[in-house]
Amino acid sequence: MRARLAPDIRHQVHAWLLLLPAALLLGLFTHYPTLATLWQSAHSTPKGFRPARFIGFAQYAAMADDPVFWQAIGNNLVYALGTLPPSIALALLMALWMNGRLAGRPFLRAAYFMPTVLPMIAVANIWLFFYTPDYGLLDQILHALGFAGRNWLGDRETVLACLIVMTIWKEAGFFMIFYLAALQQIPVSLAEPAAFEGASRWYYFRCVLFPLLMPTTLFVLVNAAINAFRLVDHIVAMTKGGPDNASILLLFYIYEVGFKFWDTGYAAALTVVLVAALAVVALGQYFFLDRRIHYQ
Repeated sequence: MRARLAPDIRHQVHAWLLLLPAALLLGLFTHYPTLATLWQSAHSTPKGFRPARFIGFAQYAAMADDPVFWQAIGNNLVYALGTLPPSIALALLMALWMNGRLAGRPFLRAAYFMPTVLPMIAVANIWLFFYTPDYGLLDQILHALGFAGRNWLGDRETVLACLIVMTIWKEAGFFMIFYLAALQQIPVSLAEPAAFEGASRWYYFRCVLFPLLMPTTLFVLVNAAINAFRLVDHIVAMTKGGPDNASILLLFYIYEVGFKFWDTGYAAALTVVLVAALAVVALGQYFFLDRRIHYQ
């Protein structure tokens, strides 16, 4: 009996030892910070010789009376709704085009993917050249057409739209890669019966291609939703949340509260709300779309 159990025990110990480094990293850099943030959100911020004290849900109750928090939430929703559909639609359109037989496809793929390789800070500085009043490319075009220039990033009516356009330019090429990989896995033989029956290209895309691309669409949609709430570099480089908090996003507000105002307790509570919102969005997308997805 002992001879039969010994190899099983050795295999189990060997398996757990192989998992140990990854488990340690996961616990140290994921689970522990999550639990520490939850614990810190229920305590006040220590200041000087005054230690932190337990205050329960007081930090969360303060959010209800925080106008900047609600404005950041509203801006983030507009930012997400403005970036998700155009980015995904443009990525799919580029992937369909790149999947065809075109001259210079490697060059075009590299050109479309290039914005993804650039850091967000570099992208923000590039687009500052477009949006700079009077000297920027947009104002130069307007002046050439006889129109007056505009302070694109200094106007409440245009600042968020400018950030949305820049984000679409940055992310569409990244999502295109996933769609292009999915398109290349679809057998070409599926198009032959549709063409034989006289189906149009739009009908073939709507009834054959797009349903088969739904797993990729779900993956891209979840990543795009998370990116809409986690990107903050361009806000730091371009607007600092202004003018008058018109471009402030939730993660940038957390950064300001935690590192500018040094209210770590309130910043932890805001972080918990952000993580919970992202979890709800991701789970909702999976449960709502997963039933409508065809997996090969």
